[in-house]
Amino acid sequence: MTDDPMAALEARLRRLEDERDIARLMASYGPLVDSGAADEVAELWEPDGVYDIDELYLGDRSEIRSMVRSAAHQGWIRGGCAHVVGPAHVTVDGDTAVAVAHSLMVVHDDGQYVVRRATANHWQLRRSPDGWRVTTRTNRVLDGRPESPALLRSGVRGTAAGAATAR
Repeated sequence: MTDDPMAALEARLRRLEDERDIARLMASYGPLVDSGAADEVAELWEPDGVYDIDELYLGDRSEIRSMVRSAAHQGWIRGGCAHVVGPAHVTVDGDTAVAVAHSLMVVHDDGQYVVRRATANHWQLRRSPDGWRVTTRTNRVLDGRPESPALLRSGVRGTAAGAATAR
């Protein structure tokens, strides 16, 4: 803490802006991935950023871009889908941050909208010259497995994803 009220106010403002910017980054994932914007989705991550999903491990931007362009993902888009993320709980620590949120994948199926997946999402981020970027996003389906609530708990605590989610 500082005794300078202006410096304290500036620090509070920066933290609030960081939290807002991270929440906006997270909220942009769904509209971008559902519109097939592969380049923009990949740009949410650092060049060597990781997207670790239950059945899929993407180790850099090119793999993330390829996932969005894949026949499987394009089929979800053609059939009608919505990736809904949030609300986010964000913990900023200088130039790094941890955020956590739930996400739903809703798909159009025979005239109805059905939740296909509900997942715990743990995001680790770093401030770059171009703004906040994802270093690691770990998703685990909420199906009773212990690592899913562990991700949520560690995210609310502002800590990195635990060993329970390691591959």
